[in-house]
Amino acid sequence: MRKTILVGCLLAVVAGCHSSDPARGVKTLKQENAELKSQLEQSKSETEQLKSRVDVLSKLPSEARIEHLYDLQKIIITRYTNLYDKDKDGKKEKLLVYIQPVDEQGDIVKATGSVDVELWDLNKEAGEAKLGAWQVTPAELKKLWCATLITINYRLPFDVGDKITGKEKELVVKVTFTDYPSGKVFKEQKIIQP
Repeated sequence: MRKTILVGCLLAVVAGCHSSDPARGVKTLKQENAELKSQLEQSKSETEQLKSRVDVLSKLPSEARIEHLYDLQKIIITRYTNLYDKDKDGKKEKLLVYIQPVDEQGDIVKATGSVDVELWDLNKEAGEAKLGAWQVTPAELKKLWCATLITINYRLPFDVGDKITGKEKELVVKVTFTDYPSGKVFKEQKIIQP
């Protein structure tokens, strides 16, 4: 960190030496010095916070480690997964995929990870059977958690208006869920009838 500050100051001095107005060069150097001091203070503060977190985590008992919080066993694609006509124009343009991560106790948990979703029409030729594929990042996934009076699950919406004709009889939804804490990968598929 000190090397970065020294390099920054040196560059500022060199830049100031080429200035035709010495007072302006000094003012610029003072401003840059103040900015670097502010960055240094922020870095010190962040370092202290991280040290504090490491200290707390190192003192936790072994039963409180991440692998003991939940142990994901499977995912379920729920019965609400299907194509929907969201704008009521008679054409189904949204694929809504509802998934439930389930732990070893049989409880639905808000698991952290990424999701890959594929939509297939197995009645088409081999090269045309895959209608679409999407990836949901962990940051996106945590925003898609949905709890209602009836159910709790992730609700994943995808635009499929340009991928389907409306004449499909059966489609297959394939889901791959990668659980980030454990590294486990869960695969599930479901036939839907639009």
